Amino acid sequence: MVPSTVPPAAFTRAVEELRSVATRPEIDLTEMPAPQRLAPFAFALSGSVLRDEDEVATGRLILLHDPAGHEAWDGTMRLVTYVTAEVEPDMAADPLLPAVGWSWLIDALEGHGASYGAVGGTVTQTLSTRFGELAGTPTAADVEIRASWTPLDEKLTAHLLAWCALLASTAGLPPPGVTALAQARDQK
Repeated sequence: MVPSTVPPAAFTRAVEELRSVATRPEIDLTEMPAPQRLAPFAFALSGSVLRDEDEVATGRLILLHDPAGHEAWDGTMRLVTYVTAEVEPDMAADPLLPAVGWSWLIDALEGHGASYGAVGGTVTQTLSTRFGELAGTPTAADVEIRASWTPLDEKLTAHLLAWCALLASTAGLPPPGVTALAQARDQK
């Protein structure tokens, strides 16, 4: 029996919902090609955070759906993310950064009321120092968060908003409605 290529109604509803969510003005979401081998049905968004027209964080959010379910997912849908941002070198060298980065994800999911299970992932911090022909540019530092979780209901708005909050935290944006001190000083 050949698997169906017609997306199930639950997946179609989830994709429509993800497409309809309005985000913060600093976050630009774009649909992108989804990986085809991870699940029978997939949908993907890329996101970037802009501050003063500079891209300060990027990420991908992928919705996977397997109508037969997947034992490791503990469900039929799975959200997978990758988020990265440049950080100050002293921040990247902080041994607490991975725990803080992971808390950005968990706090965002819980803060937006996203019901989830089977969460797992990694937080990677890197420092890059250039030598030889590349010498002269300052040390570059990044934080990278890779994670996946199973939404426990079909309503995905809270999950997308939580993912956008993760992007914003990784980019160092203040919470909505809060003005960063440097911005407040610049406006005077």
